[in-house]
Amino acid sequence: MLNDLVSSLNGIVWGPLMLVLILGTGIYLMYGLAFMPLRRLGYSFKLLWQGRHKEGEGDIAPFNALMTSLAATIGTGNIAGVATAIFLGGPGALFWMWCTALVGMATKYAEAVLAVKYREVDSKGMHIGGPMFYIKNGLKPHWSWLGTCFAIFGALAGFGIGNTIQANSVADVIHNTFAVPHMVTGIVMAVLAAMVLLGGIKRIANVAGKLVPMMALAYVSAGLVILIINYQALPHAFSLIFTHAFTPIAATGGFAGAAVWAAIRFGVARGIFSNEAGLGSAPIAHAAASTNSPVQQGSIAMLGTFIDTIIVCSITGLVIISSGVWSSGETGASLSSAAFEAALPGFGSYIVTIGLSVFAFTTILGWSFYSEKCVEFLLGERAITPFRYLWIIAVPVGATASLDFMWLVADTLNALMAIPNLIALILLSPVVFKLTKEHFSKAKV
Repeated sequence: MLNDLVSSLNGIVWGPLMLVLILGTGIYLMYGLAFMPLRRLGYSFKLLWQGRHKEGEGDIAPFNALMTSLAATIGTGNIAGVATAIFLGGPGALFWMWCTALVGMATKYAEAVLAVKYREVDSKGMHIGGPMFYIKNGLKPHWSWLGTCFAIFGALAGFGIGNTIQANSVADVIHNTFAVPHMVTGIVMAVLAAMVLLGGIKRIANVAGKLVPMMALAYVSAGLVILIINYQALPHAFSLIFTHAFTPIAATGGFAGAAVWAAIRFGVARGIFSNEAGLGSAPIAHAAASTNSPVQQGSIAMLGTFIDTIIVCSITGLVIISSGVWSSGETGASLSSAAFEAALPGFGSYIVTIGLSVFAFTTILGWSFYSEKCVEFLLGERAITPFRYLWIIAVPVGATASLDFMWLVADTLNALMAIPNLIALILLSPVVFKLTKEHFSKAKV
């Protein structure tokens, strides 16, 4: 009964209206910004390189703020999520993931600009911000309930998408590859997580600043090697992606066939699941950045969506499609593993196993901070320490549980997080447009 109820709610919150709201908000912001996120991509990468050191008010370097954000976004969505989208929606789903990411850059930019603009300093001198704070400080009091709703959904969603699901994915893939029991993996991950989390945002950011670039570079490099091996299949792969983004694809092999609506729905939903543009999670990390310029941090923040989806997800998707195993009937991480193994027999599956393990572990770290700030907003600073212990305990529980239902709940909570955040972005968009115009006018002078 509960499963049916959540399934019905999921069908509503991820229905056509939600997809229109997510894409529509991104398109509106992109147009209002005069396509600045695309025009200023080089400028953003320059700021990212300069942002390795702290400058201005804040707790962590701008570079580490992005790495903390990427730690949370680069996870199972980039390996298992892309594979699931292709399994359910066909190769055309990857095209809609790209579309979601391109307009999502404007959404992520606006989120970070508002997070820095309306952030606060708590009693310990730490900078805190995010959707609940830009709703509280940027909108009139009668909108405050939106911030509370976001914080509730964010705190709950973290235990699903940011914790138990990640732990379960790692335990599964390590068990399948190395025959390590689920509980052993869960306990090891819990201990490692505890060593980082109990040190707070500065330790999380320092670990993410080293681990995320190293692992992302290694995974992308391995994917590029496979694409070079499969170079003759790439034209056909791109043909499948662009053709079936707009036309249905028939059943073939173990693939059940998919309508255009399936390609759009699963491409957009998995794209949001992966890069989190519009969910309101990433601005919580960017609010802690040491910067005096909301626009500069926003410019760095939007690179998260570009790196996550346009680079990492594209590598996974192209490897799966060009290898030909996308129609084998496999799904999730197993499909990604089969694609890597087909091109690199003997150790392709190990790349996926190690990549998924590290990505999922960093997601647990990044999301712990997001959910912690939501809990702090609702219950105050006294709730931080109990929350951290509860978060650590949830890791081995998730590693050993059957999580089909939890996937459904997490997916639903993600959408419920996005709704109050997207409403706030639309209402506060004039502030984003004004700050952006002023910043680049000064830069010209």
